[in-house]
Amino acid sequence: MKTHAIAGTLALVLLLPIAGCDRSGQSDAQQAAAEVDKQTSPAMISSEIHKAMEQAKRELATKDIDIDHIHVGHGEHRDRGSLPKAAITPQGDLLIAGKTAEATPEQHTLLLDYRQQVIGIAEAGMDIGEQGANLGTHAAKEAIWGALTGKSDKEIEAGIKPQAEQIKIAAMKLCQRLPGLLGSQQKLAAVMPEFRPYATMTQKDVDDCGRDDN
Repeated sequence: MKTHAIAGTLALVLLLPIAGCDRSGQSDAQQAAAEVDKQTSPAMISSEIHKAMEQAKRELATKDIDIDHIHVGHGEHRDRGSLPKAAITPQGDLLIAGKTAEATPEQHTLLLDYRQQVIGIAEAGMDIGEQGANLGTHAAKEAIWGALTGKSDKEIEAGIKPQAEQIKIAAMKLCQRLPGLLGSQQKLAAVMPEFRPYATMTQKDVDDCGRDDN
């Protein structure tokens, strides 16, 4: 008696999804696509990426900025491996090997300006990274949808092209900020010898930015 009851219940449970599918008229492909949509929700993924980027920006604003790790462009730069670690604090102090370098009020002002220039470009880079990550999620979803619905590669590429173009525009805007960074670096290097070894950015870095469309 119990065996028949359990078997009957199990059969009913197994039949429920099939019955539901019959009532809704959904095909297997539609069901699979719906599951993909649920698991790869751009809104959910974008929200997590945005939270991570916002946290990184808050850390930039409140923590020391390592200036011995700043690298602009793809060209060769001076080897800074032998230089002691250097950073600029939120208060505008220059730290070299953990010790505060003496600075005049003018130097403090220039240090803060340089720090802000670095943060501005870093934040712009994070925004581009966030856009790129969202594009990757969107592209992956489009590819899966395309496979399920029979879209061609050209149709999938056309679907993500507008986002890709926006990222390209944002990257060019970032390049437009480099002259300000270079100018700030040069002013600081001119009045603060302790900073000078870390002023490795050149005009070539500015000129080369954006030349490679890829």
